[in-house]
Amino acid sequence: MNDQLQIIPLKHIDEIDSRTQLSDVLSKALKKQELLLVDNDILVITQKIVSKAEGRIVHLDKIKPSEFAEKLVKEYHKDATHIELILQESKRIVRMDHGVIIAETHHGFICANAGVDESNVKDKKTVSLLPLDPDASAEKIQHELVNIFKIKKLGVIISDTWGRPWREGQVNFAIGTYGIEPLIDYRGKKDAYGYTLSASVIAVADELASAAELVMGKIDHIPAALIRGYHFEQKDGNAKKLLRDAATDMFR
Repeated sequence: MNDQLQIIPLKHIDEIDSRTQLSDVLSKALKKQELLLVDNDILVITQKIVSKAEGRIVHLDKIKPSEFAEKLVKEYHKDATHIELILQESKRIVRMDHGVIIAETHHGFICANAGVDESNVKDKKTVSLLPLDPDASAEKIQHELVNIFKIKKLGVIISDTWGRPWREGQVNFAIGTYGIEPLIDYRGKKDAYGYTLSASVIAVADELASAAELVMGKIDHIPAALIRGYHFEQKDGNAKKLLRDAATDMFR
């Protein structure tokens, strides 16, 4: 039962680079707001600062575009080097239409531009790439914060902002998790009227990531949020569980 849910933006986080120890930065930001992590807390952290801390920032001048990337420039309104990076970060191209490239990344995520992003990077000639292994990133941060605050139960979610098929607007999704089971399976349980549920599996990590975005925003320079009061199942868990298997995917 979640009687009172709090979502608290973490401020006081300066520019992140590859020399940054994220767990130190997050712990200092919490303490500046007179907050200490306690058991059952959840931290939602944007992909962008994780990518910056892990050196996943690429200067476009260092990329040599392929012939194919050069051909796509006019239609997709991007620099050829940017398109080349999208191709390199893609396992396969799902759709190319309306000036948008939808790709499956090497992680198995399906999103626009394979997660290659120009926003919220300091140098206009650089772009950020997704972390190589967001689940491993979440695990590392979780272990370090558990040690710093001497607690046992902490969920860490790494989020990114994606569009959704058939829906306008974008929402935050979980691309990495640790310490929290990302799915709640209600199959076999009965609803309030006695009906046995057969297909209800809730992507709780995605719901929490989206809720956290309400206090972070895209332009407010708030790259993390603390969620308190949500009682979750503690598991090593990882965001790979959120990826639909190709065998059950009706839209591939």
